[in-house]
Amino acid sequence: MVRVAFEAGAIGAEHDHPHIQCSLVESGVFDITITGQTRRFTACDSFLVSSNARHGAVAVEAGVLVDVFTPIREDFAEP
Repeated sequence: MVRVAFEAGAIGAEHDHPHIQCSLVESGVFDITITGQTRRFTACDSFLVSSNARHGAVAVEAGVLVDVFTPIREDFAEP
C-alpha cells in the first residue's frame, strides 16, 4: 500500500506493471486514464487497474491517492 500526495496539475505519467492495483481517492480531484479511457474521480471514489494495463493520473485539484497492489510491489517495500 502506498499513499501519494499530488499538487494541483501534477501528472502521474502513464505506465504499466504486472500488479493489480486498487486505488482510493482520499481527497482531491483526478483525471485517471486506464487503457486509453479517461474518467474523473473525486474523494471517496475508487478504481481498479488490471495487471499490465497502461494507466496514469492528472491531479485536477491537489489531493491524495491511496494505492493497494497485489502481489506486493517490492520496489515500494522498505528494506
